[in-house]
Amino acid sequence: MAALRVVRSVTALRRALEDERLSGQRIGFVPTMGALHAGHASLVQHATQVSDVVVSSIFVNPLQFGPKEDLAHYPRTPEADMALLEAAGCRVLFLPEVSEVYPQGFCTTVQLPGLSEVLCGRSRPGHFSGVLTVVLKLLNMVQPDVACFGRKDFQQALLIARMVRDFNLPVQVEVCPTLREADGLAMSSRNRYLSAEERVAAPALRAAVLAMDAAFRAGERAAAPLLALGRARIATVPRFALDYLELRDPQDLSERDGAVKQGDLVAVAAQLGSARLIDNGLLGTEEAP
Repeated sequence: MAALRVVRSVTALRRALEDERLSGQRIGFVPTMGALHAGHASLVQHATQVSDVVVSSIFVNPLQFGPKEDLAHYPRTPEADMALLEAAGCRVLFLPEVSEVYPQGFCTTVQLPGLSEVLCGRSRPGHFSGVLTVVLKLLNMVQPDVACFGRKDFQQALLIARMVRDFNLPVQVEVCPTLREADGLAMSSRNRYLSAEERVAAPALRAAVLAMDAAFRAGERAAAPLLALGRARIATVPRFALDYLELRDPQDLSERDGAVKQGDLVAVAAQLGSARLIDNGLLGTEEAP
């Protein structure tokens, strides 16, 4: 296995990939904000299956954090991250400073009305503009053939795919399955914020999704009782402060307020202590845990 090469500038990044690009090798890309876990490793491992050389980035993007969010305290574990990336098959790590990504005078941002204004976008104004702006920059910096994202961030992945389509970017977007802990909690860098008691409570989000999925499989097709069932399950854990639990079309995120159908999106977000947790599922397709 080749050693991980760490680069910190766009010039060094492109130089590191020059031979592979000239020889026609397929370049895969996995962007991250660090504090990596097995879910990130699975994205890198998938990228190794669909490309010849895998690049990852670690960049805690200030544009996607609101004024009261956790930018200053977001976990940073670079040494452990490098070891995980190397073991997963990453060949090049792009580790830029903020000034490399947003040089003095930078003022251009990406906006995607509609899709970015519901669910997490409603609760975190400006968040997805920051996400899309940095992803567009990173895609232009790396110039990959394929980029891999996790399904846990369903809305984010949908927005990125739409941006790639709208700008005719020559990159294939692949959305990979959510990795979970044994009790069903979706793996997330922010899970490390949870206290021991909160960690025990956290799988209630997944339990709510599975309860709605089970009711759908049993024949329930009305949105209102499905949502009531999911909210009741979350309410059994008083520590949760529910942000939203909604049923949406998985293609355009339009709200399902009447009948639902196979494959419709269940999207949920809640605050648990200092951690904001999100999860999702597609009706009729979920498996425990």
